[in-house]
Amino acid sequence: MRIGIDHDLCIGAGQCALAAPTVFTQDDDGFSALLPGREDGGGDPMVREAARACPVSAITVSEPGS
Repeated sequence: MRIGIDHDLCIGAGQCALAAPTVFTQDDDGFSALLPGREDGGGDPMVREAARACPVSAITVSEPGS
């Protein structure tokens, strides 16, 4: 899967890091970031829930080729 974070939309609510802490973190400014090596989600089933939990829809999840 591919994970995208629109940093222009992100408000730093942290819901992604709460929903999928093995994939998402917050950077030094408090905005969403992917943990190193987790750009593909690492098979974590909570990635899609993290995207749904984002209050401003800053996270997108797609399958390669779609």
